[in-house]
Amino acid sequence: MEKNRQKPSLNIVIPVYNEEEDLEKGVVKLHDYLDTHLTDFAWEITIVDNASTDRTTDMAKALCRKYAHVRAERLSQKGRGRAVKYAWEKSAADYVAYMDIDLSTDLKHFPMLVNRLRDGYDIAIGSRNAKGARVYGRNILRTITSKAYIFLIKCVFFVHFTDAQCGFKAMTRRAVGKLLPHVLDDDWFFDTEILILAEKKGLAIFEEPVTWVDNPGSTVRVWKTALGDLMGLIRLAITSPWKTI
Repeated sequence: MEKNRQKPSLNIVIPVYNEEEDLEKGVVKLHDYLDTHLTDFAWEITIVDNASTDRTTDMAKALCRKYAHVRAERLSQKGRGRAVKYAWEKSAADYVAYMDIDLSTDLKHFPMLVNRLRDGYDIAIGSRNAKGARVYGRNILRTITSKAYIFLIKCVFFVHFTDAQCGFKAMTRRAVGKLLPHVLDDDWFFDTEILILAEKKGLAIFEEPVTWVDNPGSTVRVWKTALGDLMGLIRLAITSPWKTI
């Protein structure tokens, strides 16, 4: 215990909704990877169930009983952004992160993210569009909408990050305190909103080109998500919240 207290603390959040099929497999894989490859951190995994209607809640509780470094929370409302914000605001860890339960992004990139935070970056993200990234299995519709979306963001907000929506991000405690109170979205636009605010306020963002494999069973609804993202961009363009932070 004394040795662990000298290590920087890290909380990895896994937001889930009706993930009874993938939950145990994903958490066990992540736990075993961290146990082997992230020994320089005192890490903890937090499963945040946002209003699942299947067996996800019971499975999350069972994983907590099995693994000392796994915790579980349940929210009564849906929303990936809501789940991540809840856990990040509640955490007292030096660094926080989140990733999708399907682990579409290869975990070999995760140590690079958190170590760049130790080097002085405020935010570290996985990018499927940065030079050197490898993307497998993404269909043409998702590819076109993703490329068009980041192009639109760059044109409207003059930012430089290359991927807003990859579910593979980490932040310092300072960045969480500075940005999260001003992030209004509770759904999929959460990622984009926090990155735009961060770059507009001059926070240092590190991008890691990742290997990413599409999950054909993903519950993401492309057109509904795209509409929510578009409305979020319009809101930010009109309100320019970074000017008052």
